[in-house]
Amino acid sequence: MTFTLTPTQILAVVGVLLVLLMFWRFSARKAKQAADAARASARVVSLAGRVAFTGVAMVGVQWLVITHPGNPTLLVVVLAVPDLIAAHILTRALTVTSMDTTTRRRGGGRR
Repeated sequence: MTFTLTPTQILAVVGVLLVLLMFWRFSARKAKQAADAARASARVVSLAGRVAFTGVAMVGVQWLVITHPGNPTLLVVVLAVPDLIAAHILTRALTVTSMDTTTRRRGGGRR
């Protein structure tokens, strides 16, 4: 079985393959950008959830000790230590330490 292809048919096949390759690369870039955006927003939600959970846990322990009085030293410790931990957590949560944005070069510069 032999195939005889004209130069026009060969160019058409090469053109179709080139278009498919370009479409594949374009869709891969779009998928990567969408994944990066999803990761960035998930970090914010995850951080907010951890801060909220920690705050609720601290308030719960404080409420338990206040509603069952008996030891003033325990009361002071339960009210002071979680506040120090909360201050540390909130300071870390609200401090920007890095930029998670990527810069893309155009024009084929060296990387």
